[in-house]
Amino acid sequence: MNTFLKPVFAACVTVALAFALATPASAQAAALRGTIVVDGSSTVYPITEAAAAAFRKEYPNVNITVAVSGTGGGFKRFAIGETDISDASRPIKPKEFAQAKENGIRFVELPVALDGLSVVLSPNNDWVDQLTVAQLKAIYLENGNGRKWSDLNPEWPNQKIKVYSPGTDSGTFDYFKEVIVGKGESFRSDMSTSEDDNVLVTGVSGDRYAIGYFGASYYFANKDKLRAAAIVNPKTGEAVLPTPKNVVSGAYAPLSRPLFIYVNTKSLRRPAMRKFIDFYMQNAGKFATKVQYVPTSKAIATKAARFLKDRHTGSVFVTASSVDGKMVFSKNEKPLDAAYSEANLVDTK
Repeated sequence: MNTFLKPVFAACVTVALAFALATPASAQAAALRGTIVVDGSSTVYPITEAAAAAFRKEYPNVNITVAVSGTGGGFKRFAIGETDISDASRPIKPKEFAQAKENGIRFVELPVALDGLSVVLSPNNDWVDQLTVAQLKAIYLENGNGRKWSDLNPEWPNQKIKVYSPGTDSGTFDYFKEVIVGKGESFRSDMSTSEDDNVLVTGVSGDRYAIGYFGASYYFANKDKLRAAAIVNPKTGEAVLPTPKNVVSGAYAPLSRPLFIYVNTKSLRRPAMRKFIDFYMQNAGKFATKVQYVPTSKAIATKAARFLKDRHTGSVFVTASSVDGKMVFSKNEKPLDAAYSEANLVDTK
């Protein structure tokens, strides 16, 4: 063979071998293309981003963007069809449900993990080991009497408590307000808020007299900068930390909660979207563990998989009744296991 042609021949052989060794699966993966838009909860973000990162490795031509505008902000976009998936750290509210219904948005509601919402302090706070629900209420309530640490315990510093909270579009804000501040009550107006949990981490870690709260994943990721206060379980009187074991058992009460993704069924008609959601739900427990949340029970995971497979649309957390011929929606406050065991779905169709 001509010496000049040998390198060309070798290159051709290499390319031919590469094509020959390429599996049908890898060829199909490369052929899968599309764009998937996700927005919503900063708490659920680490799980969804872990799923997206793993999916991109297998399907590099699928573009997945995961934004963080809070649970409420995510539902605002989802309910008008701007996004394919809405991350949520609480169930959809009746008002959000009604907006989706009005715009013809049908969805599958999928629990993906459990979270122990964590109350965090500066590592330089050396006086608080545990807090009660009543003490948290005194700190965060607009007319609460916990403005200084000494208001809660005379042995604690006579220093003003700097209060941090997720923003009002956050599902974490809604959940904390419901179980700690209480219905019909208001958060204090002078607290510092942000939809970005990393801003809260910086604020609390840098102030000895500060307190804040957010999803456990952000606490675990910043244990070198923060420490968690044990929360006294109102039923048992035991002070409990937000460990995965305590979240699963229910001992970490009342700040354990489910996390969700809401999936637009119209988007599921696209091959890339179907593949991603199947991939996400098949590995949700692994992704939850990877970012230090708690996987759902096997029974809930099985039920969610069935809902997805059979396209069972709607929410088990919204109830509906008819008044003067119009549908009126109200919240269903049953626990996750009970809600999904009964599976009384109210749909947007």
